[in-house]
Amino acid sequence: MLTGADYYEETTAATAFQFKPERIAAFGSTVVAEGSGPDADTAWVHAWTIAPDGIITQVREYFNTSLTITRVAADSASKSAAPCSSSSSSSGSAHCMPVWESRRPERAGKSFPGLVLAI
Repeated sequence: MLTGADYYEETTAATAFQFKPERIAAFGSTVVAEGSGPDADTAWVHAWTIAPDGIITQVREYFNTSLTITRVAADSASKSAAPCSSSSSSSGSAHCMPVWESRRPERAGKSFPGLVLAI
């Protein structure tokens, strides 16, 4: 798991940022871990992809970002099993249901940018 601590010379152990996962989920080959900083002012999400041989092939790290993970169908046969449906509009865009959404610690007056990760 991608966890650890970030220490600077002027930082004491009491104020150092530590990655402590509060929630972990897996969707096929994608694993997601989520947590927050000690002062609940920083939220983080780590997402990584694991190859069939167990090697991590991609790592993504998000700080103070509201993350939504959506599953996208690869072909017409899997569309019925995927939570996506084609729009009836001429644009042909797909509307997909989220399979995972990050939880942010309660913060007064602080908003995060939103990001959709398609898997």
